Amino acid sequence: MKTIALAYHNMGIAGLAALARHGFNIAAIFTHEDDPGENCWFGSVQDWALQRGIPCYTTDNINDEEWIGRIQSWNPDILFSFYYRKMIGEKILEIPRLGALNLHGSLLPAYRGRCPVNWVLVKGEEKTGVTLHFMVEKPDAGDIVGQKEVIIDFHDTARTLYDKLCEAADGLLDELLPVIKTGQIPRRKQNLAEGSYYGGRRPEDGRIDWTQPAKDIYNLIRAVTDPYPGAFGLLKNGDRIVIWRALPLEAHDMNGQAGDIDYAGQEVLVKTGKNAIKLLDVEIQGTKLTGPEIGEFFKTRKVMKLT
Repeated sequence: MKTIALAYHNMGIAGLAALARHGFNIAAIFTHEDDPGENCWFGSVQDWALQRGIPCYTTDNINDEEWIGRIQSWNPDILFSFYYRKMIGEKILEIPRLGALNLHGSLLPAYRGRCPVNWVLVKGEEKTGVTLHFMVEKPDAGDIVGQKEVIIDFHDTARTLYDKLCEAADGLLDELLPVIKTGQIPRRKQNLAEGSYYGGRRPEDGRIDWTQPAKDIYNLIRAVTDPYPGAFGLLKNGDRIVIWRALPLEAHDMNGQAGDIDYAGQEVLVKTGKNAIKLLDVEIQGTKLTGPEIGEFFKTRKVMKLT
């Protein structure tokens, strides 16, 4: 079965590897140029394609008439999108005779849209998953082909959860691709009213509101920790402190106001809107501090509050 694949990131490589494993004829791959301003901690789809002699293209506008004509000339049976970052127009979606399928990193219809891995952690979800669905003009709104659930552990970060989702995608595609090759693709409609939609996230969205409960702050920290830009607060002189790792102390209450700091022995605790949070790994003006080093820094500079 001939396919065109749109792919990026480790999830893109997982999807391409599954197509190859199940004998799909990948006529061409579309991917993105890496953003020099982004922390590119993931694998290269371009390298994957080059190693296998598969034509690979990058373009700022795949919906341009030139690319629409090129895709039509390949006459694909089906099109797959694995974490491709651009919306695909109707003219392309109409080309493959069996339709166009997208792999999304949530259990649709929940968390349609951008950054689902980060958002499920920010919102404190206990499970998520991956969904293969038909593409329509509205984002992540087409009929569902199949899903696989993933449990979110308390210590999961966006990176560890993303790795779990890649593994789940492998399993889901191994189940579905043999069925898809028969041309009899299962599908069930989404009820979008029962779901949710979230937009993209920016580094400034990592600003910590210390009046929030400790658990909510912890969820933000683990949602945007390395390799993402990190959750942050400000010292009294305006310097940014990035909180890379912390733990909520939900049985611990502190006197004072949200953001106040307590040096409990060698531990640094910050009062929140409910309970406290213990700082484990931070970065201040490019200097990384861990454990007792954080307390020594704050004591030396008489830092008593974060904002």
